[in-house]
Amino acid sequence: MNSANSAAVVVGVDGSEPALRAVRLAATEAARRHRPLRVVHGFAWPLLHVPVSPAPVAPPGGGLRHRAEELVQAAVAEAEATVPGLSISGEIIDGEAAAVLVGESPTAALIVLGDRGLGGFSALVVGSVAVQVAAYADCPVLVARGAQRPDEPVLVAVDGSPASRLAADFAAETAVSRGVPLVAVHAYRHPGSSGPGDMQPLVYDEAKLHGEQERMLAEWMTGLTEHHRELRLTCRAVHGRPGAVLAEASRSAQLAVLGGQGRGEVTGLLLGSVSQWMLHHAQCPVAVVRAPG
Repeated sequence: MNSANSAAVVVGVDGSEPALRAVRLAATEAARRHRPLRVVHGFAWPLLHVPVSPAPVAPPGGGLRHRAEELVQAAVAEAEATVPGLSISGEIIDGEAAAVLVGESPTAALIVLGDRGLGGFSALVVGSVAVQVAAYADCPVLVARGAQRPDEPVLVAVDGSPASRLAADFAAETAVSRGVPLVAVHAYRHPGSSGPGDMQPLVYDEAKLHGEQERMLAEWMTGLTEHHRELRLTCRAVHGRPGAVLAEASRSAQLAVLGGQGRGEVTGLLLGSVSQWMLHHAQCPVAVVRAPG
């Protein structure tokens, strides 16, 4: 593949430590995919009519735009140090960070960003930019969080929805390219157990229900190994709330892959509740895959 003519991996930067972690992850992903890396900074100050050039009496090198140039240069240097020889470019684009990255998504192979940035409140586990980009981007979005475990499997959440099928295909390609197994997890609950306390039905056959869920999961994954013949696939049906089940499974995964919206999500919700939960609580990087548009 000619990387110069291929869609780039795009990473959003703001000078924060989470953004630098994202740069390192993005550089690694770009190298794996034989893609160039594009470092982008959304420069919002002009929208607020704030002077961005140094004042006449200011020392050389002052001003907000110069600071933005410095942080992009630092991010490019970090990427070069992570993957020497990688094709890397950097650009400052006027606009709010999430809008800039979403604008990059139609022509990007992947967007990578940190879980929190300089504008995030300290009490938030994940920044609003990550949630917004994951909800609206027209390409897969990878959020750098949790631990790096390169020898562990790729994890994918499966519920039979079209969104989870897209996620499963992305996860399978990723697992094969990294030479690790894929673990497909389907979290289920007992019929009628939808209340806040997750009350269990008085009468149910746990073994029968579990067997039915395992068969459903196997049916959903039919064909995946045919399209990805080198794939080593393990399917697990687990009783519990999906968010909690997947967050626990992420402790022994190198990457968690989710669809943008699954079964049971509120109509019109652009990013499903389980995906949002994982962006806040996963113990490894999270990829959100949704259909464009």
